[in-house]
Amino acid sequence: MPYAYYARLNKADKTIYRNSDAIETLDLRSAAQLRPLIERLERNLRLEDRAAVEAAVRALCAGLAADIGTAPLTIKVLAARPSHDWGELHGLYEPAEGRRRARITVWMRTAQHKKVVAFRTFLRTVLHELCHHLDYAALDLADSFHTEGFFKRESSLFRKLVNDGAAESGRGPARRSS
Repeated sequence: MPYAYYARLNKADKTIYRNSDAIETLDLRSAAQLRPLIERLERNLRLEDRAAVEAAVRALCAGLAADIGTAPLTIKVLAARPSHDWGELHGLYEPAEGRRRARITVWMRTAQHKKVVAFRTFLRTVLHELCHHLDYAALDLADSFHTEGFFKRESSLFRKLVNDGAAESGRGPARRSS
């Protein structure tokens, strides 16, 4: 079932939307090797160390891009989220332009209270922005729409990185309760 904005898309964009919606997972061969980066990210987020969080996100995204076979990205982790009357910005994906790499920017603190974002929320934001990159660079989609397939791809990556193995072994972020 397409989202409501589908009806406003032109014919070409509807085709892109349907193609995106049909893809629900992404192959990820190195999930087990990337899990230590997830643990490092969680630890550094808890310590509120912005530079270390950025380094962990950079390493994670580089590992995911290499695994999936896409170009590397520029990563920026900034302090408090920007906000306005339209709400808060959690993350931002900017496609590559000319000689500039594609860029992901995420914020590690809420706009209102300046509190560090919960780990799972932060990781999902990173993966969400990465999925925009993968739409263009790995799936060769001409645009990156928020489709059910897009959100399923994001969730699929999250489960592969956080839940697979961690929940069964009793270790890792999937077991934490906070």
